[in-house]
Amino acid sequence: MSRYLRYAGLDPATQEAALREIIAQSPVLTDQLCRARDWGLPDWWIVSGAIYNTVWNHLTDRPDMYGVKDVDLFYFDEDRSYDSEDCMIREAETRFPGAPPVELRNQARVHLWYPDHFGLPYPELTASHQAIDLFASRTHCIGARLTDAGLDLYAPYGLDDIFSFRLTPNHALDNRATHHAKARRQMALWPELTLVPWTSP
Repeated sequence: MSRYLRYAGLDPATQEAALREIIAQSPVLTDQLCRARDWGLPDWWIVSGAIYNTVWNHLTDRPDMYGVKDVDLFYFDEDRSYDSEDCMIREAETRFPGAPPVELRNQARVHLWYPDHFGLPYPELTASHQAIDLFASRTHCIGARLTDAGLDLYAPYGLDDIFSFRLTPNHALDNRATHHAKARRQMALWPELTLVPWTSP
């Protein structure tokens, strides 16, 4: 087995311990987690690419943040106004200087703009972690945050897809196009990846 697959197929506890160690060795991701914690956003998570890309880079000996376009930071605020979110986005630009940029989104208001933007319905959420459940690929469904007790991880479909370098579709929403579009970009950057095509569930 290739060395980069050394955690593939292992038990969940071993994979979680490996993920925690990999995150701890990423200076950029660790810094962003600390900055997000210190900001004190309600119900926040750093999600998706900044985490699984960090795993792939670590396991394939690529530089920290290689291939990471931006860092997705979710929070949940009952103030669903555009102006409130826009103010927070502008504050994020000062709190997270440098690259990659942080992309902040209030998950309480995604259902208000998603249908117009993507042409598909989106459920009204009651917490940020529910958005993680809906990503187009199960491989991407991962969140991390720092609390007073330490690092919290949220992975509703487990970690084996990440450690197996396997892009597996998530049928929670009709995200076929997104699943394949993201896979094309990621496979060009990490050729170790394999794609599980979207088929009807």
